[in-house]
Amino acid sequence: MSAIELRTVDVVRYVTPLREGGSLPAIAEANDGFLYVLKFRGAGQGVKALIAELIGGEIARLLGLRVPELVFANLDEAFGRTEPDEEIQDLLRASTGLNLAIHYLSGAITFDRLVTTVDPLLASRIVWLDCLLTNVDRTVRNTNMLMWHKELWLIDHGASLYFHHSWENWKEQSLRPFSQVKDHVLLPMATELVQVDQDFRSILTAERIGAIVALIPDNWLTFGDLDESADERREVYAGFLNSRIANSHVFVNEAQHARASLI
Repeated sequence: MSAIELRTVDVVRYVTPLREGGSLPAIAEANDGFLYVLKFRGAGQGVKALIAELIGGEIARLLGLRVPELVFANLDEAFGRTEPDEEIQDLLRASTGLNLAIHYLSGAITFDRLVTTVDPLLASRIVWLDCLLTNVDRTVRNTNMLMWHKELWLIDHGASLYFHHSWENWKEQSLRPFSQVKDHVLLPMATELVQVDQDFRSILTAERIGAIVALIPDNWLTFGDLDESADERREVYAGFLNSRIANSHVFVNEAQHARASLI
């Protein structure tokens, strides 16, 4: 498989903050003329949220799900000087350098399961993805899905891969079921998990996972005080994902049991 590449843009205008959650993402304009939702390395969970966003978004794309384009976004240190809001000013100063941005879907509306019916196969594909990623943030309260041009788009995977918040026991965590799937907004419709499991396991080869993990910038991999190189940390991410894929029956069974308790 050939290497995957993300474009890199320069942020030229800070448009407005999105005051949702604690990370204060913002709508920003880049030098390519497009608007993006900018996720900051200096926000609450720091680069770990950006890594989860990058890996989750690109795996979803590889699996054929709709995800807005992800780009690396350079933020110049000058942005923090003119912002009147002190909280945002501090965030901008802490985020100088390479951040992550998601193409802004202008006019998109938040997915509402009471309004939009999701095909069982698509629902199963999304549930499987979120079980793989251990994504705790696709609930009725916060679906992190948008309807845009009558299509369902996935956004915000920053709350995935929470094993990296307790880095040392990643092998054990890779084998755990995903109990939070019981709260997944699409679980009631996810009737095709067995077929999806077979399909997705054939797509997510170790080579393809390695190509996605290789996208993580070196300076995003310097968190914590463990004496590991950037490449060693990439190997941990790849190892975690490959282990979960190889043992996907664990989280598929958990999802099926959780769904059975709902119906």
